[in-house]
Amino acid sequence: MDPGLDEEFAEFVNGRFTALQRFGYLLTGEWHLAEDLVQTSLTKVWFHRKSLRSGNALESYTRTVMVNTSTQWWRRKWKGETPTETLPESAAPSEFGTIDERDRLLRALATLPRRTRAALALRFFEDLPDAEVAKIMGCSVGTVKSTVSRGLAKLREHHLLAESDPLTSAPARLEG
Repeated sequence: MDPGLDEEFAEFVNGRFTALQRFGYLLTGEWHLAEDLVQTSLTKVWFHRKSLRSGNALESYTRTVMVNTSTQWWRRKWKGETPTETLPESAAPSEFGTIDERDRLLRALATLPRRTRAALALRFFEDLPDAEVAKIMGCSVGTVKSTVSRGLAKLREHHLLAESDPLTSAPARLEG
């Protein structure tokens, strides 16, 4: 065992766990599944940490493992499991209107296909460039661009986002 690698990995986990958990929530739609996804993914990454050359590679590889693990879980879907209708309250203090807006946006995101949701989460919530999203998702930059474009179009048309006037522009804010 290399103590340097273990120390670097521990620092990565301590520094990025919350961000990874938020990303996991965007992929799964549930906080407890997001935590399980992060822990499972970090376990897989820990075994391959020696082959990663830098901290950036560690973060990118972890996100790739999270997307792939989430997809595997979805494919193995347990019988009787249904998506939740309501999302948990945000842990951060916020105004009620912002919480309602966020809730509608997250519920609309949950209706999109998993790869589309992953592309939107990586592109806009994690603020990664198209090339990095393509690398994580294992596809071309053009595929990322078309997936994101179709996803934003579906969000613009989604009935949950058309419930009130301020939200009709919510997907447009994602583009900025």
